[in-house]
Amino acid sequence: MRVVVAGAGSVGRSIARELISNDHQVTIMDRQPSAMRVAQVPAAEWLLADACELPSLREAKVDECDVVVAATGDDKANLVISLLCKTEFGVPRTVARVNNPKNEWMFDESWGVDVAVSTPRIMTAMVEEAVAIGDLVRVFTFNQSGADILEITLPEESPVAGVRLGQITWPSGIVLAAVIRDTRPFSPTDDDTLEVGDELLLVSEQSSDQLALHALLVGEPAA
Repeated sequence: MRVVVAGAGSVGRSIARELISNDHQVTIMDRQPSAMRVAQVPAAEWLLADACELPSLREAKVDECDVVVAATGDDKANLVISLLCKTEFGVPRTVARVNNPKNEWMFDESWGVDVAVSTPRIMTAMVEEAVAIGDLVRVFTFNQSGADILEITLPEESPVAGVRLGQITWPSGIVLAAVIRDTRPFSPTDDDTLEVGDELLLVSEQSSDQLALHALLVGEPAA
């Protein structure tokens, strides 16, 4: 997969390193000469250019890439980059960083954003997940579909503990995607049995009944 990362700050460089470690081809671009820290991600292609300008995006060959990540520290720039990449170059997937949570409402398909990543929201979800066993936590929401990634750790009183997954009837629109047990994630099958302390990751469509899900897994309505 070929990826262009706009923004060579610590966030952009971290994303690039992770992608390269997974054998993807990455170009990092930034308009600031001071951001050209090539030695920190030597396996990437580097481009000193403004990603908000069409000639720069052409030079980065975004029309040949699979994903563009707008990871600058400026929300306005991330929106412009996403919109140009989607409308002018037909990039299949755009991912945009949201720096200010107040701006989240703008990061949608009307601005060419397929996936918006808000660090404050993710951090809040992780804090909630760390302290709350038996609480249903929304980790992430996809802009295009409105689907949620949900997490819950099964408490001792869970009515589904010890029950085979094939015997559980999930609320409509909710799919169990993964189970994490003793730090080991695995893809669940109908023959697997849930245990107290299991961390469940679920995908929930926008119209699904998450209150019913909570009741199923915990045994009581959510507060």
